[in-house]
Amino acid sequence: MFTGLVESLGTVREIVFTGGGCRLMVEAPDIAAELAVGASVAVNGACLTVVACDARTCSFQLGPETLQRTNLGELRPGERVNLERALRLSDRLGGHLVQGHIDGVGRIAERRSEGEWVTVWFRCPPELAAQMVPKGSVAVDGVSLTVVEVGADCFSVALIPHTLAHTTLGFKGAGAAVNLETDLLAKYVWKCLAVLRFGERAMSTPQ
Repeated sequence: MFTGLVESLGTVREIVFTGGGCRLMVEAPDIAAELAVGASVAVNGACLTVVACDARTCSFQLGPETLQRTNLGELRPGERVNLERALRLSDRLGGHLVQGHIDGVGRIAERRSEGEWVTVWFRCPPELAAQMVPKGSVAVDGVSLTVVEVGADCFSVALIPHTLAHTTLGFKGAGAAVNLETDLLAKYVWKCLAVLRFGERAMSTPQ
């Protein structure tokens, strides 16, 4: 479990595709020395398990499901990624409860500067937009954000200077892929409503 508060910007050093998956090495001197094999780290919001680490780097193995549902397969050496270590039960919950289980990939549709702030519109699958509400929470590339507006297949957020300076959302442009995770509570509410409406035909995703 995570909070959506990015701890560090890491740099992809190596990504090697083998079979249906890949091995990803990230340079992350801010947190690597405190990691151990088996630890969980959110990389662009996706919960991954550390398989090797040293004082400056950490490595992860990504399976076909992860590559299919996230933007991690599009990464190339030199690109930056958002990193957050797993939440401890004694930590303050500064963002919102983020599982690190990506629901789908969206794309930046528009960036609009408004003084020091930037409003960003994202295109997303309609079933994910249906789980969002204005002033609700969403994790974008692992960043806990407040939804401003919601459309049938899109939503917007307002990024403050701190978020722009310390996450990948500060420099990703129009067309860039982002990992999306809708609010955990929204998923359960949607599932309950689906069961009431469709009975046994209700699926784990919105109908």
